[in-house]
Amino acid sequence: MATRKTTKKKSELATAGANLKTAVKEVGTAVSHKISSIVKSAEKQLAKAQAELSKAGASAEKSVKAAEKKLEATKRSTSKRLAALQVGAERKAKALQKAVEKEATLLKKAVAAKTKTAAPKKAAVKPAAKGAAAKKTTAKKPAAKKAAAKKAGN
Repeated sequence: MATRKTTKKKSELATAGANLKTAVKEVGTAVSHKISSIVKSAEKQLAKAQAELSKAGASAEKSVKAAEKKLEATKRSTSKRLAALQVGAERKAKALQKAVEKEATLLKKAVAAKTKTAAPKKAAVKPAAKGAAAKKTTAKKPAAKKAAAKKAGN
């Protein structure tokens, strides 16, 4: 009987070992599945984060490009304004220069005319002084000149 009891114990031990073995396999499979699902979840979250990151990067790139376009447009409009202002200033400067030159020529002409009219007056004053001296000496000559002037004027 002793042999039966030992065999029975062995079989219980063998069954317990087999049960333990299957339980370990099941736990291993369950842990493996759990780890696999955790990895898949982490991969999904990682893919989601990468998609959000690429969206944010694309949005930032789009914003930078828009800002660059705006900057270029501002540069163009500013350079156009500057060119227009320069052209306007040059036109005004040329107009002012022409006006100054015209004024200078008019002043030169006026000065020349005054000197021409002043020079004969001075010359006329000198002969008149000579004529006055001549009147003193001979009174008849100026009267004859006046009569000749009246005839020429009529």
